[in-house]
Amino acid sequence: MAVGDQPIVIKKVKKGGGGGHHGGAWKVAYADFVTAMMAFFLLMWLINTTSPEQKRGIADYFAPASVSQTMSGAGGILAGSALGKDGSKSAGSSDVIEELAPSSENPNDGDSKDGSKPQQPEQGLAAAQAEKDQEREAAAFASAAQSLRQALQSMPELAELSKNIIIDETPEGLRIQLVDQEGRSMFNQGSAQPNERAKLLLRAISKIINQLPNRISIYGHTSASSGGTKPASDWQLSAARADASRGVLQAAGVEGDRIYQVAGKATSEPLYPDDPMLPGNRRIAIVLLREAPVLPPNPGL
Repeated sequence: MAVGDQPIVIKKVKKGGGGGHHGGAWKVAYADFVTAMMAFFLLMWLINTTSPEQKRGIADYFAPASVSQTMSGAGGILAGSALGKDGSKSAGSSDVIEELAPSSENPNDGDSKDGSKPQQPEQGLAAAQAEKDQEREAAAFASAAQSLRQALQSMPELAELSKNIIIDETPEGLRIQLVDQEGRSMFNQGSAQPNERAKLLLRAISKIINQLPNRISIYGHTSASSGGTKPASDWQLSAARADASRGVLQAAGVEGDRIYQVAGKATSEPLYPDDPMLPGNRRIAIVLLREAPVLPPNPGL
């Protein structure tokens, strides 16, 4: 190399990806965050729009199925049990059955160890059947109430009258009340005949009544006049309004044999006891009666 020559230096420049050490990973995290937020708001919307009955049904759907517990083998899911009594490890399900079986030390004695009379098989079956009937009736009442609410919301001509309907369950049965509102009465003043609003609601109620076999009681109620007095004419007026409502229901298809009772209660049972003069005390109550359970036979009689 000559004395005047300079060494040649080569530089290699590495260009970065522009995203630093993490690159584009933030996009994946952001997409996951947006998806989670969308799912959260969708869940909030569903909770807000579903009824209590629908929420109960969803909860029952996701509830874990009941698994019968067994004491055989090691007590686990895959634990086995011996089929016979031979062998040192033969304690299995047969021992559990013998342990759970009622003792028969004295077969002639009809009393149990605590002194109480044992339940007859017929009585146990009747009680179980009565419990099933009550559960079936409660489910039918809940379905009928939900159907009526949906009908009021789906029909424009009934949507504005939804405030005139009160649905609840009482010890007597499923009660549907047509309640007067301020400026929206079900009957004209002093008249026993329902107006067009009341007839429209009664026809909608008749469709729900026809879905169930229960008998019906119809009650008429009036509000107290000025001074809290109860004129004698309120008894006739409330009874006449209940009977006129019965006529509308029967004309809409409800069979007359299902009518159990039609009565007028005047102001004896106000819906708002603190203010018996409120318009809401004037109402018609239609009750789908609970069917009395069948009593088991009593051999002592």
